[in-house]
Amino acid sequence: MIDYRNLTEKEIATLTVYGCSAENWNEVKVVEAFSPAYISNVHFSGTVFLGTYHSVFDLSGGVKKHAGINNSCLHNCTIGNDVFIDKIHNYIANYIIGEGSYIENVNLMVVDGLSSFGNGVKVPVMNEGGGREIPIFDYLSAPLAYILTLYRHRPLVIQNTQKLIDAYSLALQSDKGTVGKNVRIVNCGSIKNVRIGDCATLEGTSLLENGTINSNAQAPVIVGSGVKCTDFILSSGISITDSTLVSRCFIGQGCIMGKHYSALDSLFFSNCQGMHGEATAIFAGPYTVSHHKSSLLIAGMFSFLNAGSGSNQSNHMYKLGPIHQGIAERGAKTTSDSYLLWPAKIGAFTLVMGRHTKHSDTSDLPFSYMIENATESFLVPGVNLRSVGTIRDAQKWPKRDNRKDSRKLDPINFNLLSPYTIQKMMKGVAVLKNIQLISGETTDVYSYQNCSIKNSSLLKGIDLYNIAIYKFLGNSLINRLKEIEFKNIEEVRHQLKPDTKKGLGEWIDLSGLIAPKNEIDNLLQKIENEPITLDKIQQKFELMHQEYYNYEWTWACQKLEDYWGKTIDKVSYIDIVNFIELWKNSVVKLDQLIYNDAKKEFDLNAKTGFGVDGNEEQKHQDFQSVRGSFDENPFVLEVLKHIKVKTELGNELIERLGKISNHVM
Repeated sequence: MIDYRNLTEKEIATLTVYGCSAENWNEVKVVEAFSPAYISNVHFSGTVFLGTYHSVFDLSGGVKKHAGINNSCLHNCTIGNDVFIDKIHNYIANYIIGEGSYIENVNLMVVDGLSSFGNGVKVPVMNEGGGREIPIFDYLSAPLAYILTLYRHRPLVIQNTQKLIDAYSLALQSDKGTVGKNVRIVNCGSIKNVRIGDCATLEGTSLLENGTINSNAQAPVIVGSGVKCTDFILSSGISITDSTLVSRCFIGQGCIMGKHYSALDSLFFSNCQGMHGEATAIFAGPYTVSHHKSSLLIAGMFSFLNAGSGSNQSNHMYKLGPIHQGIAERGAKTTSDSYLLWPAKIGAFTLVMGRHTKHSDTSDLPFSYMIENATESFLVPGVNLRSVGTIRDAQKWPKRDNRKDSRKLDPINFNLLSPYTIQKMMKGVAVLKNIQLISGETTDVYSYQNCSIKNSSLLKGIDLYNIAIYKFLGNSLINRLKEIEFKNIEEVRHQLKPDTKKGLGEWIDLSGLIAPKNEIDNLLQKIENEPITLDKIQQKFELMHQEYYNYEWTWACQKLEDYWGKTIDKVSYIDIVNFIELWKNSVVKLDQLIYNDAKKEFDLNAKTGFGVDGNEEQKHQDFQSVRGSFDENPFVLEVLKHIKVKTELGNELIERLGKISNHVM
C-alpha cells in the first residue's frame, strides 16, 4: 500500500508557476518523495494520485525525454512512478497508469461508468441469426469455446458455464481502467473503457472501446496505426496493425492481423493470421490463415485452415436470412476462387477447389480433394495423404507457434495422424467398400453425400487409407517398445498393456485439442452436476492434452487386438514382427508417394517462365539458381532420411525382439 500526502504550499505554488491548475488542490495526493519539477500545464480534477518522475526515456533517433506530466487534463487518475504524459488533447479520466509508461499525443482516455472491459460481451459466432452467442472473457480457450458453440444440445452445460463467465465478468467490473507497467501509447485517438496490460504498444491507433489488451512482459501486444477495435478481448503476444477493424471479437494468443483486415462477431484462437480480407461470424480455431484480398470467411468453423485468394462462403439462401453454417475440419484448404454454399461439412485435411453448392458432408473421407467438374463436386478420397503440401503443413505449424506467454490458453495437438483422423479413415474404408458393394465394382462413378467418386479414385482411396492406418498403428506399437530390452514374450506383452483404460471409443477434435469423447463427456457431466470453476475446466483440458499419448496407446492397442484377432496377453512374437514389416512397407510406400509428388515441382512444366530470353540450358540454369536441384532440396532429403531412419528403427526392433527366448509363441 502506497502512502500519499497532500501537496505543500510551496509545491502548489511551484505547480501554479508551471501553468498547472486544480479544482481542489487538496484532492491532489502525492508520494513523500514527490517533486513538481517535471509537471507543467496540467489541470487536475477529482482525486489524483502522483508518484515520482526521475527516469529518462530513450526514443528512436537518439531523442531523450524526461519522465513527467505535461499539457494534460487528469481526472480521478493514479499516475505511477517514472511515467511520461504529454499532449493529451482532451483528457485522461478514471485511469490507473503503471510505472514506466509513456503516453504522448493522445486525444482521449476515459472510463465512463462501470465496465467489465469487454468481458462478458456475447459474440454471435457461426450463426448471424443468433442461437450460438459465446460470452468472451480474458482466458477463453478454444476447447471451451468449441463446447459453448456446438453443444447446445446440453443446455445445462451452456447455462452453468455462462454463469461462471458472468461471475468472472462481474468481479472485474470497475469504474477505473488500468494501464500496466511500461506501456507505450503514442499518436492515438480515443481509448474508452479499455484495460491495457504491461508492455503493450499502441501507436497510431484510431479507436479502442470496451475491451481488454492482455499484454505482458513475456508476450507484449502491438496495436498499430488506424486500428479500430470495439467490444473485444486481445490475448497476449498478438499484433494488430494497418487499419484493421475488429468488432465483437476474441483474438487469441500469437495472432497476427493487418493490411486492412476486417473481423466482425468472430473468435480467433492461437496463431491465426488475417490480412486484406474479411471474417464475419466465424470460429477460427488455431492456425486459421487468410492472407488475400477478396477472401471472405463467414459463418463457419475452421482450424489449421489455409484460405486461398478469393475464397468465399455463403450463409444466406434468401429465405429465412443468414442462418446457415458450415464446418471445415482441421487442416482443410481452400484454393483461389473456391466457393462453398453452407450448410456443408468438409473433412479433415481436405483440399477444396472450385465452386460447391450441393451441401456435401465429407467428414468420413478425410485427406481428400474436393474438385468442381461442370457444376458437380467430385471427391478424390485420401489423395491428400500423398501430397507434399500436407506434410509441409504438419511440419511448419509447430515452428510457427508465436505464443511467448508461459500460460498457453489453447492446448494444441499438431499430429497429422491421431485416433481422431485414423478413426475417420477406418470409417472411410468401410464407407467406400459399402458404396462399391451397393453400386457394383464395375460402376464408373459412385454417388456419396452429394459428391461423385470415380471408380479409380475409390480404389486408390481404400489403399491410401489402409497405408495410413497401418503407419499410425505401427508408430504407436514401436513407440511403446522402443529402447527396452526384453527377456521373453511375457515382458513384451506386459509392456504392451495400456497404462489406463481411458482412450477407448470415439475421439473428437475440440479445435486443436484431440481427446477421447468419453473424457469430454465426463467433464460435461461435472459442469452439469458439480460445483466447478473456469480454472478447473481449463485444467481438465490441459490434463487431457498432457495424457494424449497414454490415451492414444489405449486406443491403438485395441485396434491392434482387432487386427490380430487376439488380446495382448496372447499376442506372439510372429504377430508383432509381421505387423512391424507391414508398418515398414506402409511408411516406405507413403514416403515414396510423397517423394514422387515433390518431384513434380521440378519437372518441365515447373520450369515454364524461367530463362525467358535464353535456350533450354539457360532455362535449366535459371531454374536451378532460384529453386535449387531436386536431389539437394531440404524437404526431399528429409523424406529420404525418414525412409532410412524408419526402416532402421523397424529392423532394430525386430532384431531386439529376436533375442527373446520363447519367440516361437
